[in-house]
Amino acid sequence: MARLSDIIEAFLKELIKDTDGVIEIQRNELATKFKCVPSQINYVLGTRFTNEKGYYVESRRGGGGHIKIKRVDIKSEGNYLMHIIVSIGDNITQHDAEAFINNFIDYDILTIREALILKAVICDKVLGDDRLKKDEIRANILKNALISLIV
Repeated sequence: MARLSDIIEAFLKELIKDTDGVIEIQRNELATKFKCVPSQINYVLGTRFTNEKGYYVESRRGGGGHIKIKRVDIKSEGNYLMHIIVSIGDNITQHDAEAFINNFIDYDILTIREALILKAVICDKVLGDDRLKKDEIRANILKNALISLIV
């Protein structure tokens, strides 16, 4: 049996698919539909609809909590990759970097073999002991690899 979070995620993804990549919803209406608290909707948005997973979420407080979810346009691979490069910032954890890489497989930007190589290169085991420094190094490696795909 699917968890409520999975059901809400599937519902939102279907709406996004049916509306060419953008939806606008109200948090309270969605919570009422699924008989849950609005914080459950926040949880789904915060964990399932992130930049790393190819989504842009704009949230406004008040009036039931208006939310706009946009699937990042991957029709232009360069635009998508530039969006990701900007999203990475100055540092990134191994977990978040691997989420990006998994999306690249899903979008046919990387082959499974290329993704495995990139995951091996950005792995905590090879980047040293200083957590902050390795997150910075990982971000630089990932951004440079993505830039090489654009040019």
